[in-house]
Amino acid sequence: MNEVKVIERTQIPTNATMLFGFPDVGLVGVIAASHLIEELNLTEVAYLDSTLLPPVIVLHDGLPHSSIRIFGNDDFLLTVSETPIPAETIYPVMDALIEWGKNKKVKMMISLSGIPVEDRQETQELKVFSAASKPETLKMIQDKGIEVLMEGYMVGPQAIMLMRCSQVDLPAITLLAQCFLNYPDPEAAAEILKSLTILVGVKVDIAKLLEKGEEIRLKARDVMKRTREEMSKVKKTQEYDSPVYVS
Repeated sequence: MNEVKVIERTQIPTNATMLFGFPDVGLVGVIAASHLIEELNLTEVAYLDSTLLPPVIVLHDGLPHSSIRIFGNDDFLLTVSETPIPAETIYPVMDALIEWGKNKKVKMMISLSGIPVEDRQETQELKVFSAASKPETLKMIQDKGIEVLMEGYMVGPQAIMLMRCSQVDLPAITLLAQCFLNYPDPEAAAEILKSLTILVGVKVDIAKLLEKGEEIRLKARDVMKRTREEMSKVKKTQEYDSPVYVS
């Protein structure tokens, strides 16, 4: 009864790239994922169901939907959550999604997220950092000119994704755009989509996202507030720290 199930609504393509956009710092992943769904005209292909998740549904056009859904086409499977994932359910949720992706023979998993920067208000050019599950994948990132986060901490769903994929020898990448810690950051989401384009060649209109920046910030305030509460439980601010041991 407590397991996390992926319920498929339609036939799922194989050999796709699986993307993740979850509520996190600056809501970077959610904002980027929402823009991708609109730009690529992705449709819902599956959703998560579990008694481990809060009793929350999302209403769209008067109809109920799971708060964690998977959208897709022949090339991409995009998992997005419209509510913060409770800290105690991050492991089972990510384990279920990674196992499902493996069964669908995805060729790579990519998490879209942010990394908080203390002087964000004064930062004009936002950087995007990356990390990978395998040395070969890391080299591919470097060859494409995306900066690698060589040392540091990673916290949240993207951290679990990277570790689990490393354990099962699945190519995986986490993209982290510099962003606000506690405020929705559409500009950071735009930067992460630029890096995604470099990695997988997906074409999206970044200008549209930037034009809606203020509208997004206003709509996302409540989600950011709830996300902030969950981030405090998983010690998200630890990403400001540096490791003190030698690898």
